[in-house]
Amino acid sequence: MMRILIFICFIFFTSCADQVAREPVSQKSGSYINKSVQRNKDLIAQEEKAILNLIKKDTSKVYESSPNGFWYTYIQKDTLGNSAPQIGDLVLFNYNIATLQRETLVSQEEIGNTVTQIDQSNQELISGIREGLKLMKEGETVTFLFPSHKAYGYYGLDGKIRSNIPIQSTVTLLEIKDQTKN
Repeated sequence: MMRILIFICFIFFTSCADQVAREPVSQKSGSYINKSVQRNKDLIAQEEKAILNLIKKDTSKVYESSPNGFWYTYIQKDTLGNSAPQIGDLVLFNYNIATLQRETLVSQEEIGNTVTQIDQSNQELISGIREGLKLMKEGETVTFLFPSHKAYGYYGLDGKIRSNIPIQSTVTLLEIKDQTKN
């Protein structure tokens, strides 16, 4: 009987104690994210350096810098004063994809003519070309130099373009259809 009484007292005293919170099993320091950010910054700097070296060597053309993080040069510039496409306009264009050393990765013939609507989501079209089309006028041909984050980035393209490869693309804007008139 004494044993039962001691056991009951033991249970009573231990059950009245304050609950102590457990320490987390693992603590995240953010070091993985910090390393990833630094790796991306280094990659962008390396790609931009390669692009700027290419521009420096190509003295036959004048390159312009876009505020969107890429460079471009006119092959055929508009002399008639046409306007650039506006939000919602449909544009018909063609383009190719090449390395910075001008090795064709995807030809214009493989891609064919493309239609897209300005500032509408088109996940098939890389962000660099979507932004570059807004700088162009009907009839112009422009060569763009894109760092990988404006091109195919980490994923690449179906075995044709490896991940994190800067590219150049020559785009010809064939036609602009003003959607506000329809």
